[in-house]
Amino acid sequence: MAETVLKIDDLRFAYEGKEALYTDFSLEVKRGECVAIVGPSGSGKSTLFELIAGNLPLRRGTIRHGRLGWVFQDPYSSFHPSYRIVDQIADVAPTQKMQEYLPDLGLERSLLQKLPHELSGGQLQRCSILRALLMEPELLLCDEPTSALDNLTQLETMKLLIRFLDRLGILLITHDLDLARWAADRIVDLAKEEYDDAGKNHSGRVA
Repeated sequence: MAETVLKIDDLRFAYEGKEALYTDFSLEVKRGECVAIVGPSGSGKSTLFELIAGNLPLRRGTIRHGRLGWVFQDPYSSFHPSYRIVDQIADVAPTQKMQEYLPDLGLERSLLQKLPHELSGGQLQRCSILRALLMEPELLLCDEPTSALDNLTQLETMKLLIRFLDRLGILLITHDLDLARWAADRIVDLAKEEYDDAGKNHSGRVA
């Protein structure tokens, strides 16, 4: 039985003076599973991530999770522009296992000595994934991790993320329903309040 890395029970949340975004919302993510959260702007996708991260107070319900890691939408805004990538990674994560990840991520160690603007968007997003993995998360929160990339790099980035599902679970925010159908085991459509079993297994994804 796979370990549960996120369990949300009976979540209710509304911003002050606004209609509730979540009413009796429940969700479970297990290690080895990718769950996609989809829905239009304003449906509560980013709010859900903020609630999981503890940045917003719960009104009702419970959220339990293991260690968290993040991959953000825009890799350039997630790194400080004026000092080396390797130093920024070392600020937040132990680097002893860095060499283990570099081949799988297609990164040369020399790239990490550069400033963010010296890398392509795809290279820098792989550095974001490296930083997240070095934090040894049990749950990886991916907030539109491919939307700032070109189509080919989007697919390559998602393939990289899925490669590490043996050690964690992924909660993926995306506006791209085709990407969600390709990558996810389950899709949660916040606008329709529907849960869709995408019918995927990891070996069945496009290699």
